[in-house]
Amino acid sequence: MTYSREHAQLRNELRDFYEAYAVCLDEEELERWPDFFTEDCRYRVTGRENYDQKLPYGLIYCINKNMLRDRVLALRQTTVYEPRSLRHFISSLRIHGVDGDTIRAQANFAILESLSDREPVVNMVGRYIDTIVRAPDGFLLKDRDCIIDNYRIRNSLIIPV
Repeated sequence: MTYSREHAQLRNELRDFYEAYAVCLDEEELERWPDFFTEDCRYRVTGRENYDQKLPYGLIYCINKNMLRDRVLALRQTTVYEPRSLRHFISSLRIHGVDGDTIRAQANFAILESLSDREPVVNMVGRYIDTIVRAPDGFLLKDRDCIIDNYRIRNSLIIPV
């Protein structure tokens, strides 16, 4: 498959966007996390089986940016959990389609988790299936499905994926 110069440039710009997203979460800059989304966004973390069967269920399901902000507020003010470090690794970015300012894309992710008294472990692996819109200052996520391949969900699904 051959790609145009415009396609390659778009992939590079999207890689920068995905990497900025990962750094935001890895550095626990959670208050900035909603800034990656449109006001009327949809964000869902779901299992592969549910996604494949087109079931709407999600372990985390937010239907607008205010719900993302509420999630951050809950994490900061009410949730008690053992301190941890996460590292998001995003790869295999694919663009499935471009329609004007709307881009359909997919990428794989792996999240490693380190607790203060244990060796790092693979927290989860999966893929993002995204609808991204081009905004004046870059890109914004309109829809993000985080489809996790884990068959057993760790009880530490607290930080956004």
